[in-house]
Amino acid sequence: MVQTTEKNKVIESLNRQLANHMVLWGKLHNFHWYVKGPHFFSLHAKFEGLYNSTAVIIDDVAERVLAIGGQPIGKLAEALEESSIAEAEYGLDENAMVSQLIEDYDLIKEELKSGVKEAEDVGDDSTADMFIAYIKDIEKTSWMLQAYLGQDVKK
Repeated sequence: MVQTTEKNKVIESLNRQLANHMVLWGKLHNFHWYVKGPHFFSLHAKFEGLYNSTAVIIDDVAERVLAIGGQPIGKLAEALEESSIAEAEYGLDENAMVSQLIEDYDLIKEELKSGVKEAEDVGDDSTADMFIAYIKDIEKTSWMLQAYLGQDVKK
């Protein structure tokens, strides 16, 4: 039987990712609306695709929290307080927007890796699998964003 404190760690990890993705969703909308420059059309569409996929993650994570007996973060103020990433800034150029997303995704990926271990330690394979799938998607997205900037993949 999973101890309540161990289960709470998984719920906390899920809620951290819920908060991260809620803030990321808002940031991606900001970037979608405010991107300017010669790559407007490609980035405008990319940011839209990213915020749409992030919305799915938000829903999936919140439902996972509920499925294991927790309470998902449901208020923006809570998400901003709990999130490891910051809201979008105004006035960024397209390269700064992309660079900021790469940093955010790297941070989220590292937290997800810790979450995988926490979930595995309590036998919650479903949450671990969910986080592993998100890591795979983040690695692909980060690679694409780094390629846009002409960078090699960060290791």
